[in-house]
Order: sequence, then structure tokens, then C-alpha cells
Amino acid sequence: MTRRAERRRRRRLRAAPPGSSPGTLVADPEAPRPVLRVFSYGPEGVDERAIEDPRELRGVLGRREVTWLDVQGLGDATVVERIGEVFGLHRLWLEDVLSTRQRAKIEQQGDVRYLVVRALEGDGRLETDQISIFLGPRFVVTFQERPGDCFDPLRERIRAGKGNLRSHGPSYLTYALLDAVVDHYFPHMERLGERLDALEDELIDAPARSCLADVHQLRRDLLTLRRAVWPLRESLHHLLRDADPVFTVETRVYLADCYDHTVQVMELVENYREIASGLIDVYLSSMSHRMNEVMKVLTVISTIFIPLTFLAGVYGMNFAPDAGPLSMPELRWPWGYAACLALMALTALSLTAWFWRKGWILRGDAQARGERER
Repeated sequence: MTRRAERRRRRRLRAAPPGSSPGTLVADPEAPRPVLRVFSYGPEGVDERAIEDPRELRGVLGRREVTWLDVQGLGDATVVERIGEVFGLHRLWLEDVLSTRQRAKIEQQGDVRYLVVRALEGDGRLETDQISIFLGPRFVVTFQERPGDCFDPLRERIRAGKGNLRSHGPSYLTYALLDAVVDHYFPHMERLGERLDALEDELIDAPARSCLADVHQLRRDLLTLRRAVWPLRESLHHLLRDADPVFTVETRVYLADCYDHTVQVMELVENYREIASGLIDVYLSSMSHRMNEVMKVLTVISTIFIPLTFLAGVYGMNFAPDAGPLSMPELRWPWGYAACLALMALTALSLTAWFWRKGWILRGDAQARGERER
């Protein structure tokens, strides 16, 4: 079973039955079990610990300026439901957390904001993981599909007290999470650009059928990236345009920079998609050129052998020389066979020289190689 088919099967497993009540929580039975880690921090310090029962969070909330609950793994709907009860999260939002097919978006209810972003993974074929972020008055809750993310630098900055994280509120932490996801797009863009350059060189020098499959895979990766970035860019634009009061004026300045990064990524994606589409034309042109070269060689060979075949056919009729004056006198020549072969060789060489002077064979290829070397 391919990876794509496996993902479709897992989506069917975690989908609520048709007609279910809104807010029905269904977890993927094969998803990793949730691992909960809470950061409670402020300018004076930070407390970090792993917890087993979400109800333990009631004793942590409010101790410091910001509480960040990081949940990695969505294999237990009960744990997600209890976290929603502790932080007062709507069940429809919790349903979206477990249904990991959401596009990037920002929703609000009261003083709580719900953000969805798509993080990239995979060095070969690109895949996306859903990251759900809840922003409240003094808390941030993040849900991730599986362990492993791009937030380790943020955790280290919180532990070490570097930068502005510990001196700002939860809205700044939310910006930092979004910025980490967006910045993680750029290494993938660099790898896609390198793949484009390599494919372009290969298609020009030695096009093969496997190149076409690589181009189509690259286009699918670019489409995956576009689906992740486009709605995120629109959501950030909406957030900046409406000046959401949850985000401070200073944080909105940083959000504008994050929005600018999404615009840069989208421009690169569109440029790469145009280049990838052009590579298909390059492949078809290269294959057509190779076919023309093959046909040219075959045509030249056929043209050379046409007069030789004619000569062989004439002298292969073997008319009797005694039948009359118009019979074939060459049959009795001592050097007739050698003269016939010499005539054939002279004809072939003459045609070859004529084709060469016309630039139909050898000469054009040599000139093209010389131009490439220069």
C-alpha cells in the first residue's frame, strides 16, 4: 500500500460517521498517544514539566503570565476532550483538531482564537501535518499530529530566557509559533529549487522517461506547498487588516513580517510551478529532437542504400549476353564484379560527402558541440 493510500485509509478511520452530532470527537486509532508538556513562564522564570492527566493543568493555569500546553499526538479523544474542558474550548474546534484535513484558518469566539497551520515534513515527497493553536488571555495550546516539530528553538529560547518570549504575552508566543512554521518552509523551497535545476540539466543533456515522473512528482510537491501557504497568507492578511485586539500593536508588527514571508514563499511557489510546467515542454521538445535525429540518421542510411540497391538489382537480373546487342555485356567482363563494387562505394561516398556539405550529418552535431564548449 502506498503512503498516499495509507493516509486516505487513516482519514476514513478517524472520520465521524455521516449524520453524527456536531462536535463528535473521533480519534485515529493508529495515531500516536498524546504526550503533554506544559511551559509556564514569565520574566522572572519558567516552569516546565510533563503531565499525564489534563486535569493537573488546573493547578498550573494562572501561576505565571503565560501557560503553553504542547500536545504531540492525537490518538486519544478523551484527552483532547478534557483539555477542552480545562481551557473552555468549543467542541467544534476540538472536532477540527482531530480531523486533520483542515486548511489554514483563523477563527474566534469571545477572547479565544483558534488558528490552524500546515507544517511541512519529508525530504523527498512533501507531506503536511496539521498544527492547531489556541490563543487565550493567558494561555496557548498547541495540538500536533505526531511528535517531532520545528518548535525546538522556541523551547530553548523560553528555557534560556533569550529574546522577547518571556517578556511578552501569549499573543507573541502565537506569532513565534507561526513564524517558526513559515520559516521552516524556506529550506524545503531551497531543496525544490535544487531539484528543479537538476531536472532541467538532465532534461537538456540526457532526457529519460524517469525525468517526466520526477517532474510530475515535483509539481505535486509544489501543489502541496501551495495548499499549505495560500490560506495561511490570506488568514494573516485578514488578521492584520482587522487589527484583532488580542494581538498587541507590537506583536502585529512582527505578524506583518511573518505575512511578508508567506508572500515570498507564494511567489517562489508560483515561479517554481511555471518552471516545472516549462520542464514538461522541454522534455517533449527534447524527445521530439531525439526522434528527429533518429529519423534523420535512418533517412540518410536509406538514401545511401537506395542507389546501391538499384545497382545490385540491375546487375542481379543476369540477362544472357548472347541474346542480343541490348543484353548485359558486363557479365563477361573479367573485372565486372570489382567495377560494380567500386561503383557502389563511389556512390555511397559521394552521397555521404554531399550530405556532410549540406550539414545534414556530422557537421551540424560538431558545430553544436563546439558552440557548447565555447
